[in-house]
Amino acid sequence: MSNLSKIKTEIENYAGKSSLTEMQIVQKLENHYFNKKVNENLKLYKKGKKKVSDITKDLKISPRKFYAILEKKKIEHKKYKKNK
Repeated sequence: MSNLSKIKTEIENYAGKSSLTEMQIVQKLENHYFNKKVNENLKLYKKGKKKVSDITKDLKISPRKFYAILEKKKIEHKKYKKNK
């Protein structure tokens, strides 16, 4: 058996034991690993080792969404004002 088929059977077994569907389990796993990746990048951002553009490319999100994450976690960042 390949590793992917092992994961599939584990998800199916877990879905059978719990009240969740396979899709709900996959979404929870996706959220977990996305948050884990965000936290790793936030540590580097706080230290000044990684720029916003690099983080947004890595996470495949928009800068606006990244700044929303920063505000939600109450992390200081520069706010740029565009003059018209």
